[in-house]
Amino acid sequence: MSFNSNYPSIEALKARAKQRMPGFAYDYLDGGCFSEVNLQRNTSDIRDVQLKPYYLRDYAGASQQTELFGKTYDAPFGIAPVGLQGLMWPKSCEILAAAAKAHNIPFILSTVGTASIEKVAEITEGDAWFQLYHPAEDDLRDKLLERSAAAGTEVLVLLADTPTFAYRPKEIKNGLSIPPRMTMRNVFQMCTHPTWSFSQLFAGAPEFQTMKKYIPKGLNMKHLGMFMNKTFSGRLTEDRIKAIRDKWQGKIVIKGIVNPEDCEKAISAGIDGIIVSNHGGRQLDSGQSTIVPLANLVASYKDKITIMMDSGIRSGPDVAAALATGAAFTFMGRTPMYGVGALGKNGGDHTLTMLKRQLQQVMEQVACEKVQDFPNHLA
Repeated sequence: MSFNSNYPSIEALKARAKQRMPGFAYDYLDGGCFSEVNLQRNTSDIRDVQLKPYYLRDYAGASQQTELFGKTYDAPFGIAPVGLQGLMWPKSCEILAAAAKAHNIPFILSTVGTASIEKVAEITEGDAWFQLYHPAEDDLRDKLLERSAAAGTEVLVLLADTPTFAYRPKEIKNGLSIPPRMTMRNVFQMCTHPTWSFSQLFAGAPEFQTMKKYIPKGLNMKHLGMFMNKTFSGRLTEDRIKAIRDKWQGKIVIKGIVNPEDCEKAISAGIDGIIVSNHGGRQLDSGQSTIVPLANLVASYKDKITIMMDSGIRSGPDVAAALATGAAFTFMGRTPMYGVGALGKNGGDHTLTMLKRQLQQVMEQVACEKVQDFPNHLA
């Protein structure tokens, strides 16, 4: 596994990514909604969690191996779904899928990712998860489910926390709202970031590859935005969840659960797991950070459903804090993308290697032998 010692932290990767990416692409990766209050709260609240070390006990060493839905992974974290990855850095979706496979961790492909279900299945040898933005029409839903099942997907992730398109000032200013537009400012930024631009030219313009066959040909950017807006105007409901549960033979996870009422409904519908998430602080600025509802949901439901978490996790110590609070597994979206933005094709491997090293140090420091033991180290 590769590791570039010039970038030993997420802060170093983030700073380098900002230098290498056009401003509009970096803003899309780094930004949140409204005033970005919850974006900041996510990470700061995670870092309020304190761990308790044991220095005088017998200690046999640490293992990060984690079993999840019948599969053993080499670390208790995976790569969260991110839309438009190829816009932020060319071929980043494929880069991260390959890194996840090499490190034996789960990779979740978004419906609006820039690699297709079939391509990611090929890269990961069928180990990827697929996140479904629920379409407005059941026919498209069924087609996506059929393709995902045919590709060997075993875990389907239903997105619950985007019932409406978010208000993100940076994206509106940069023309990355729906519908998107290209401004002279953005063109200038591309010209002043030649590595990104030439890589993008070589890779080809990013497209919604999974959705490509359903998008009418010849749409300009405005009409493409209108099409996507209409196609994904559906809110996830109990009836829609039950309809998918009846059709899908594998595991189902709902992403975006933050309150007991929704968790109860997920359990009643026969869902296998939830990801406590607020979409990385990109949807509701006045909401709670994810670590707060995680603690409450774990206290009531940990024996009834698998509870995972994303949003705000940036480092190995952050992973440890989430696990100590009770998460069975964690996911990160921005963190691996900072790595690819900083280091290109080597960024995924570097970032996952770094995260594993960081988490290993925390486990050895506090004398935590197994990931499942982290709650015993909550101070």
